[in-house]
Amino acid sequence: MFETITDEDERGQVGIGTLIVFIAMVLVAAIAAGVLINTAGSLQSQASDTGTETQQAVANQIEVTNAVGIVNPSQTDNVSEIDLTIKKSAGSDVIDITALTVQYTSTTADRTLEYESANLDAFSGSDSFATADASEVISGDTDDTGLDEAESLTETSDRIVVRIDVAAIEGDDGLDQGSSATINFVDQSGAQYTYGVTIPATWDTDNTDVVEV
Repeated sequence: MFETITDEDERGQVGIGTLIVFIAMVLVAAIAAGVLINTAGSLQSQASDTGTETQQAVANQIEVTNAVGIVNPSQTDNVSEIDLTIKKSAGSDVIDITALTVQYTSTTADRTLEYESANLDAFSGSDSFATADASEVISGDTDDTGLDEAESLTETSDRIVVRIDVAAIEGDDGLDQGSSATINFVDQSGAQYTYGVTIPATWDTDNTDVVEV
């Protein structure tokens, strides 16, 4: 029933063939293991980066604590500028204002604004926004060059005023009484905060310089 191999040469050939197959299997397994290890390392690194970015996008938040509209001195029933006082929420990392973008949207304009290093008192721009330390704005504590630009929110107690020149964006005299706009802040991590601005329907045009929006 079974064939007996008596030729020593044939027996040696069978042994070498088995050894070759075994070595080939080991090489294939080693290559496959290397690919799996590399892939696992790459996926782990990507997952770690994604987790960190997601955590920052969730945790890093800008909050608007106060918003006012500056009445156009030459057209007193319009708002020519908007000042928004912002802070970072608890648990947020340091927020880089120079990397911040502001999306301004109204019924007549849609503009992406970027940070501009400019004196708040002399700022005017349709594609940018300017900043100042809120404590200086409130107290009026300025030096010979005016208000200092503020470039980061480091502590939760920090407050920065962001000024948007709506007259330059909207054209003409700015936002009319009763009009509205949406302002969306996007920080360096991609976290977003949206604030709705509503201009009062009326005010005393002879004695009002600032209105709450």
